[in-house]
Amino acid sequence: MVAWTRPLLIVYLFAVGAAVGSFLNVLIYRLPRRQSIVRPRSHCPACGELIHWYDNMPLVSWLLLRARCRRCKAPISVRYPAVEAAGGLVAVLAFLRFGLTTAGLEAVLFAWLSIVLGVIDLEHQLLPDVLTYPTIVLGVAGALAGGLTTPLESVLGVVVGAGLPVLVIVLYKAIRGIEGMGWGDVKYLAAIGAVVGVQGCLWVLILAAILGALVGVGLVAAGRGSGRTPLPFGTFLAIAALVWLYLPAAWRLWVAL
Repeated sequence: MVAWTRPLLIVYLFAVGAAVGSFLNVLIYRLPRRQSIVRPRSHCPACGELIHWYDNMPLVSWLLLRARCRRCKAPISVRYPAVEAAGGLVAVLAFLRFGLTTAGLEAVLFAWLSIVLGVIDLEHQLLPDVLTYPTIVLGVAGALAGGLTTPLESVLGVVVGAGLPVLVIVLYKAIRGIEGMGWGDVKYLAAIGAVVGVQGCLWVLILAAILGALVGVGLVAAGRGSGRTPLPFGTFLAIAALVWLYLPAAWRLWVAL
């Protein structure tokens, strides 16, 4: 690759990723509500006004509209530009770490799915099967195509990823009488194992548990929760998975900037 084309490619990948992020927002809003992701067209949830193309440009439109619907002036959540920016960022980081390879494609597809799953779990305490099962398929198919891990590691990752949280659920319920994790977490961790293999899956699980514990302690200390307050563990899994995949590339990007 010619040196001067690299910055242009990075800008292009960010723009494409941000555009995908706009679609990820559609999934985040509609899937938990069991709405079609195709029809109707994007519209304001408050007044129903269809969103024109010039009001649907990733990042830019939110700024130009000052985070308000053009018609009814209802506020537009900061989640929309945040997801768009995240979609662009993970596309750039996948390129910086893995290049234009099968592993890079698998990494960015997994990252986009993880963004959706993480945000849905944060907002609804839900990890939809329509996303977790395809992510398992993505991991196994990516391994067969020479992606992030080997086929054997991918299959073992599915088994370990599903088996560990099942054990946690059984033991936690036996000890405390409640489920410490949801069954959606089981499927998502199996998907993580399919993508990153056994070692990566264990690393992600440990980091997610640490993040969850820190947030839980923080909520209790702030008087906003208790030991029985449900936490979106899928969100912590998504964060941990993205850190595992992209921390080296993120560090290089930070140093370059």
